[in-house]
Amino acid sequence: MHIDPLRIQIKSNIMTDTMKQQHQAGFLMAKIRQVAGRIFERMLNRYGIEINSAQGRIMFALWQEDNISINQLAKKTQLKKSTLTSMLDRLEDMGYIRRERSKKDRRIILIKRTNKDKNLEKKYVELSQEHTKFFYKGFSESQIVRFEKDLELILKNLVEYESKMTNEKST
Repeated sequence: MHIDPLRIQIKSNIMTDTMKQQHQAGFLMAKIRQVAGRIFERMLNRYGIEINSAQGRIMFALWQEDNISINQLAKKTQLKKSTLTSMLDRLEDMGYIRRERSKKDRRIILIKRTNKDKNLEKKYVELSQEHTKFFYKGFSESQIVRFEKDLELILKNLVEYESKMTNEKST
């Protein structure tokens, strides 16, 4: 079998050109998430906050709306219920949340904030403001608004696509 080096070089050039033309948003978002996550974890330590950033995401959703069901919280945080349940166990053990059955429907378990959490919220908001300040360094207010609208559109597209994939899988 004869291997043609010219043909291999042409295929390699086509692949390189294709990769150069491809947009890198997913790759860049993953890198940003990684670096920002490392910085945020260090900041949590510096502020003396004992929860991690993933748990902070849950608490942030509860600060916006307290006393919600696990299903509602899963939707707000985009976490799977199995992941959310184990994280809620840890937050409950640390005293930041408590679970109560709904008085209207005993099958529904509601997630409620505690007094300990109310102290955490103030520190976490300060930390988030500091993080946001350097995250958007060099951006104008209009650029920030536009960027966040673009991110919301990307998220909407991804959620729709994931839903479509889930529906195809179940049929």
